[in-house]
Amino acid sequence: MKRLFSNPYLLLTLASLFWAGNMVMSRGLRNDVPPIALTFWRWTIALILLLPFALPHLRSQWPALRRGWRAVVFLGVLGVGCYNAFSYIAVQYTTATSATLLNSFVPIATIGFSFLIFGKRLKRIETIGVVVSLAGVLLLVSRGSLEVLFGLGLNTGDLWMLLAVLTWGLYTVGLQWRPSGVHPMLLLAAFAAVGLAVLVPAYAWELASGRLVTPSVAAFAGIFYAGAIAGFLGFVCFNTGVTAVGAARGSLFIHLMPVFASILSAVFLGEQAYWYHFAGIALVFAGIALTTWRPSR
Repeated sequence: MKRLFSNPYLLLTLASLFWAGNMVMSRGLRNDVPPIALTFWRWTIALILLLPFALPHLRSQWPALRRGWRAVVFLGVLGVGCYNAFSYIAVQYTTATSATLLNSFVPIATIGFSFLIFGKRLKRIETIGVVVSLAGVLLLVSRGSLEVLFGLGLNTGDLWMLLAVLTWGLYTVGLQWRPSGVHPMLLLAAFAAVGLAVLVPAYAWELASGRLVTPSVAAFAGIFYAGAIAGFLGFVCFNTGVTAVGAARGSLFIHLMPVFASILSAVFLGEQAYWYHFAGIALVFAGIALTTWRPSR
């Protein structure tokens, strides 16, 4: 079992599953939980869960963490403080379908940043894999209709989601700058602490404007899911997976989010599965297989 969960591809798949549920949840609770409040409490819960795993390493690894403080601040602001807030703001104004579609361009943004910053290029088969996987995403969100796809015009929420996509692409690439010699749990806790520090003034402004959490079982359950599952487990899985396989290949697993969103909608919302669901899912998995496949010597 331990060996199974050390597989980076399984960890990246789980991260996409957790985040697909988070996207659906945040859209459903948009009237009950304001976006900054959801982001703030998500990372408060995640930090509380991280501390028992992080604190035992703090004393011995503090010098390494302090030497890499610039990268810690940069990644904490982007990955914790900005991306989640931007995506939660986005679903206040746009549909989960549009948000998921735009979020699927994260691999493209990541590949672009990898090339611009580090000069990294994809191999031909990896490029084909990205294109095939993206085609599967487009087939899923368009429901197999070009008319539906072209009818997804950009609105305020879509622009926020595009900003979130750029932020996450830069965060994924920036993980290569993380300080060496720091335990992953301690590093993620440091990211969370930085992100929360950035979120405090934004949350204070949201409270002052009168936007409060509407108390309900669904609201509190959604906040807990965002913190414990999407925040804590999702980021542990994603950061570990990207560290093992690299930013370009790791980010491709974001394409699994609409796959899982379709499955979750069928299971929990009773939505019927159509041909384009199966075709889109097949293309996504084919693209990931092409990108991650390595011929044996």
